[in-house]
Amino acid sequence: MTPGSNDAAPMLFQPLKLAQLTLPNRVVVSPMCMYSARGGVANDFHLVHLGQYALAGVGLIFTEATSVSPEGRISPEDLGLWDDEHIVPLGRVTDFVHAHGGLIGTQLAHAGRKASTYAPWRGRGAVPEERGGWPVIGPSDQPYSDALPTPRAMTADDIARVTADFAQAARRAEMAGFDTVEIHAAHGYLLHQFLSPLSNTRADAYGGTFENRVRLLLEVTRAVRNAWPMHKPLFVRLSATDWVEGGWDESQTVVLCGLLAREGVTAVDLSSGGLSAQQQIPVQPGYQVPFARQVRAAVPDLNVMTVGMIDTPERAEAYLQNGDADLIALGRPLLGDPHWIQAAAQRLGVTPPVAAQYARGARTT
Repeated sequence: MTPGSNDAAPMLFQPLKLAQLTLPNRVVVSPMCMYSARGGVANDFHLVHLGQYALAGVGLIFTEATSVSPEGRISPEDLGLWDDEHIVPLGRVTDFVHAHGGLIGTQLAHAGRKASTYAPWRGRGAVPEERGGWPVIGPSDQPYSDALPTPRAMTADDIARVTADFAQAARRAEMAGFDTVEIHAAHGYLLHQFLSPLSNTRADAYGGTFENRVRLLLEVTRAVRNAWPMHKPLFVRLSATDWVEGGWDESQTVVLCGLLAREGVTAVDLSSGGLSAQQQIPVQPGYQVPFARQVRAAVPDLNVMTVGMIDTPERAEAYLQNGDADLIALGRPLLGDPHWIQAAAQRLGVTPPVAAQYARGARTT
């Protein structure tokens, strides 16, 4: 049986149409920071790392968080789309993916107060300016922790500039040949910082009430949607909860998702946490799936992607069969086995998606 050939196939291997883009299956490479760029420019590492997933037959590949401005990088080694020089190197990656039948998106991001930090294997905490670090910005002047930089509270001009940076990055993503973009509003980065009352203590139109705290994300979404072709899908990644009392939570996420649907968002990618060092996360397999289930039930116009400790094909298939989510994003499982999808196909009883060049080595047991 060919994956997605009929409704009898496991849902993990059925196609899904997002706007005018049809994914061949429901497995998605989750955005994962690789800390391997210089000056934001993609290189051979990114070509090989992302290209392998096209050869493996994954339904949709996302790049790592790709910064819309230099000061928005998590680390000095992050990818970027803040300059036209970034277009051609990323286009080399998208060309390879497309040549081998794959689809690829990029995650547009700004780290806010969590910017200018070391890559995990290079150190901990803030990178000093003499080692390539930079001053950081945020909704307010509170740092994430004592080990990270103290941000400067953003002015109205800063907010307008960042919004424009997201839109311009989306235009560059289109020129680079991406099939979709995702706005990163999760994991304690800038747009999430504005959402949460724990990090947003502003007293202007961007702080205080729920309506004010979601304002920047809605403005960024509107700007990106206007810059991004309507026939191509738009994702938004959210942390459904801060896992801290008094912070951003599931009920606010559900309301926000309804607003995002009205702005033309095609799919939401629901993760959690990352905003506060005080978070208490009850980590276990599928611990974030209930967030997807809630949003999918409340906002039927949105496609919903779930992620987090979904380590087996059977578990992924069950979430789809139960109506908990439309897409399954995988991070660590695909780092551990880039050909995870082929083993999954075999275990679920379908013919694995295999590039012609690799057919001789297709899994048979």
